[in-house]
Amino acid sequence: MHYTKTHIVLLLWALLLASAAQAGKLSIVIDDVGYRPHEENAVLQMPVAISVAVLPNAPHARLMASKAHSQGREVLIHMPMAPLSKQSLERDTLQPTMSSEEIQRIIRNAVNNVPYAVGMNNHMGSAMTSNLSGMQKVMQALEGYHLYFLDSMTIGNSQATPAAVGTGVRVIKRKVFLDDTANPDDIRRQFNRAVDLARRHGSAIAIGHPRPATVKVLQQMLATLPGDIMLVKPSSLLNEPQRHGGDHAQLPKPNKTKPKNPFTGAIKQCKITLPKEGVNASQVLSLIGESLVQSPVAVVIKNLWQNWIGSAQTKL
Repeated sequence: MHYTKTHIVLLLWALLLASAAQAGKLSIVIDDVGYRPHEENAVLQMPVAISVAVLPNAPHARLMASKAHSQGREVLIHMPMAPLSKQSLERDTLQPTMSSEEIQRIIRNAVNNVPYAVGMNNHMGSAMTSNLSGMQKVMQALEGYHLYFLDSMTIGNSQATPAAVGTGVRVIKRKVFLDDTANPDDIRRQFNRAVDLARRHGSAIAIGHPRPATVKVLQQMLATLPGDIMLVKPSSLLNEPQRHGGDHAQLPKPNKTKPKNPFTGAIKQCKITLPKEGVNASQVLSLIGESLVQSPVAVVIKNLWQNWIGSAQTKL
């Protein structure tokens, strides 16, 4: 078959679009932003598809939300919600016993404190998210601001999805927690697990925190992200089918002891013990180039191009 240049260009575009459609989509959200801008700035040096969830009562909430938005990042409100554990609650923590008016007031203040937010996810919140009537009040309040809800899935019987029925609020779910521990090997294992879920189910959402170990591992893993995995913002997954298979999937899990809950009363951050390390730009570009060259799409493009060149030379 004879190909013209126009045919080649159209075919290349079709192949690229097909490749993008078939790629596993991975969304990464960094929680607990707004307390330590110095450490959190390392997150803002990552690809813009990495989104941030900002605590509405954090002292630097507006600053970090504005900086993230100016880069083109997606911003979420990281809303404190009541946990099942008995511990001191921070100010304006959503609780199942609250009235609709009280929940609306708290969410209104959160929207004002976190500018440019397009979604919300829960900070802790097992008691709140497992309560249907409480979450219905939350969804009714969110609808007025056109925010989506990312269910952090801190409890298996979360009622976020049924609570959104009848509202315009769309719900997506976290599949993997990246950093239940500060062990780099565990974080790396969880990242690979998120990649595997994205491949098998078409998409996956992973949640992490702006801790030094997490940042360092993400810098390393994102630089070598497989060519069949596309990094996306969480809102791009709103129309994706929500499949099961997150933390309950039959995948190997790291051996680890249950971490202590760092949130007792006011938000506390882990002690910084690791130096920040940058990523060499030339190494990143080289790795990306190698990945693209070895991808199936690149092989097809190369073969088509060689055939077209051979055909042109034959005519000459």
